Amino acid sequence: MEGMELICFQIITANGSAKSCYIEALQEVKKGNYARADELIAEGDKMVIEGHDIHLSLLAKESEGKKTEISLLLLHAEDQAMSTEVIKIMVLELIELYKERDRKGTKS
Repeated sequence: MEGMELICFQIITANGSAKSCYIEALQEVKKGNYARADELIAEGDKMVIEGHDIHLSLLAKESEGKKTEISLLLLHAEDQAMSTEVIKIMVLELIELYKERDRKGTKS
């Protein structure tokens, strides 16, 4: 595997790993382990940056006039990046709800 296919899989892999970290962070919060959740969010953020940097390299080439062939695999990579952003936002909001619940002492 090389070229554009490799780039797409790198973006997909980085974002998939980030999503896993974010979901695992939420699972840790449900157990009351906020410190581990923070670690997992930070780990996920590093993976997002890795995927973003790879994506930026494609944009830089495009801005230099080197056209990128659009493929279903590239569209899937783009979709994975966007869904990772949404999942992170939702997980962070849910974590805040758990924190609020725990501050009020209303664990169910």
